Amino acid sequence: MAEQLKDLADDRALLGRTSTAERVSDILRSRIAEGYFPPGTRLSEDSIGGALGVSRNTLREAFRLLTHERLLVHELNRGVFVRVLTVEDVEDIYRTRQLVECAVVRSLGQPPYALEGAAAVEEGRRAAREGDWKGVGTANIHFHRELVALAASERTDELMRSVFAELRLAFHVVDDPQRLHEPYIARNAAILQALQEGDREQAASLLAGYLHDSLERLVGVYRRRVGEDG
Repeated sequence: MAEQLKDLADDRALLGRTSTAERVSDILRSRIAEGYFPPGTRLSEDSIGGALGVSRNTLREAFRLLTHERLLVHELNRGVFVRVLTVEDVEDIYRTRQLVECAVVRSLGQPPYALEGAAAVEEGRRAAREGDWKGVGTANIHFHRELVALAASERTDELMRSVFAELRLAFHVVDDPQRLHEPYIARNAAILQALQEGDREQAASLLAGYLHDSLERLVGVYRRRVGEDG
C-alpha cells in the first residue's frame, strides 16, 4: 500500500487549484482500473486524503460517486472497499455490452466510418510482443471504447466508461491474463477490417461472436478464481 500511496501523491498535481470530488473520483477510478487498488482492498480515508491533499468531506464524496458507479462498496463498521464482482455481475456487464456495442455498430450509416481503433489494435499487438498481458487487456478496452464512440453520444460514452471500469475489476481477479486476452487481439483486428471495408453487418456479427466467447471464457476462469478465494 505504501508504494501505491506514493504514486497517488504524484497525482496531486492533477487536482489543480480547484480540487473537487469529481476530480478525485477521476483519479481514483483510473488507479482502480490500473490495478493499484485491487478488488477487495480497503481504502483508508486518512492515507488517501493525505496523499492527495484533500479534505475528508471531499474524499467521502468521491467515494460516494464511485460507489454509485459500482466500483466501491461501503461495508458498515468496516469502511470502503474496492468491489469484488460476482459472476452475476460479470454476466450483466456482458449483457450491457451486447446491447450497446452491437447496436452501435448495426446503426452505423453509410461508410466510411470514423473509427480510430487501429491504434488500439496495434497497442494490443505491441503489448503482446512484450509479454504485457494486462496491457493487452487495456488495449482491448481502448478498442471497444472506440467502437462505442462511433455513436457520437456523450451519454453512451459515459455509460460504457462505467461498464468498462467495472470489467477491469474482473480482469484484476484473473490470474492468467494471457489466456484471457490473447485470443482477442486478432478478433479485434477482424472487426476493424470489416468496418474499414464498410461492412457493418459483418462487423456486428463478428462482435456478437466475440462478446459471447469472451463472456464464456471470462466466467469460466472467474468462477474458479472467486470460488478459490471464497
